[in-house]
Amino acid sequence: MHRCRFSVFVVLAGLILSQRVACCSESSSYPSVLSIEQAVEIALRENPALSAARSQVEIAEQRVVQGRAGFLPRLNVSEGFQRSNNPPQVFSNKLNQENFTPQDFAIDRLNQPNAINDFATNFTATWPLFDGGQSWHGWQQAKLGQEAAGRALERSRQEVIARTADAYAGVLLARENLAVVESAMTAARAHLSAAETRYGSGLTVKSDLLQAQVRLAELEQQKLMAQSQVEVARSALNAAMGIPDPVRFELTDRLQAESGTGDPLDAWLAIARERRLELQELDVREAMAREEIEKARAGHLPNLDLVGNYQIHTEDFDGSADNYSVGAVLSLNLFSGLAPSAKVSEAQAFRRQVQALRRQMESQVFLEVRQAYTQTASALQRIGVADQAVRQAEEALRIVADRYSSGLLTIVDLLTAEAALQQTRTAQSRARHDAIVGKTHLRLAAGVLEEK
Repeated sequence: MHRCRFSVFVVLAGLILSQRVACCSESSSYPSVLSIEQAVEIALRENPALSAARSQVEIAEQRVVQGRAGFLPRLNVSEGFQRSNNPPQVFSNKLNQENFTPQDFAIDRLNQPNAINDFATNFTATWPLFDGGQSWHGWQQAKLGQEAAGRALERSRQEVIARTADAYAGVLLARENLAVVESAMTAARAHLSAAETRYGSGLTVKSDLLQAQVRLAELEQQKLMAQSQVEVARSALNAAMGIPDPVRFELTDRLQAESGTGDPLDAWLAIARERRLELQELDVREAMAREEIEKARAGHLPNLDLVGNYQIHTEDFDGSADNYSVGAVLSLNLFSGLAPSAKVSEAQAFRRQVQALRRQMESQVFLEVRQAYTQTASALQRIGVADQAVRQAEEALRIVADRYSSGLLTIVDLLTAEAALQQTRTAQSRARHDAIVGKTHLRLAAGVLEEK
């Protein structure tokens, strides 16, 4: 029994040790301190969404190769075996093998031949000289698809950068909120100590002491919540970068006051109309739809193929005979159940769909630009108001603290002033965070996030 327990203990210890080693190996591959630039660099390297987008580009590249293959000749080889006593087949096989003799003209041998073997090697070549332009339009369509995939990849890059910047700012905000709560707790402990002294000296009533204790307990709860928000924000940053959740960083940046939005709203809208990658991608998709229409129309045109065939026949590999044929095939689809016409109509409907999606996307882009612009402008204005409110709250707290020390005010007034200062500092951090995130979203909405 003791030996069994010892074995279980060894297994559990091994599992815990292996997890710790794995965690340490994961952490060692990343920097211990992290700037916003380093976070974006890691995200662009590790985020799985970008890996998927890069794979889509590779898929589009291979489709270009497939489209170009329509212009090149195709060569196939096959090896077949047949044993037959069918009179016409035996007659044909002997001719192909060059084994036909005068005795084979005998009536009995023609009507009831002996079964023979035939090993046939066939080399077939086909070169499409003209297919109405279907291969050409398909190739152009594939190249446009590659261009569209490139636009989608660039958009994915911008979205990853924006998500990483948002998550980074989220950690900074959560950390600032925690610092504000901790600062308020330091003041609350000092107020509690002063209340205990005054109560012990008979200078105040017990309710003041209880008010100070309640305030400190409330702040302890806020601290627990703030600490959990910091951890959640750190996990969100790791998810945005695409790295394991247990890894933790010490962030080097701080929430700083941002400058203005730069260009006016009309300028941002004009930039978005020209630079937004989704609009560019849909323009390329519309061009692809036009190529699809032309490719469908080409189904009504004739096809011209150059064909060739080389055969080797033998009965037992002791000897063989070969032959070849070369020619051209011209074909025209006279009727196939209206399928070519339906393909043209389908391609035209798809083009109209892309055009409608393009108009919808343009409206959505303009809405996103307006939202980001107004939210950024609002946050920048709130920064000025919050800075002034913090200064006023600090001064009010100083005055209230002096009057409380002189016995002119109650501790309720002191705690109220302290809570007001905490609230204004929290609002100041939120305004700075919103300004940073708003400017990021404004540049993302305009399609110029990666530009300086």
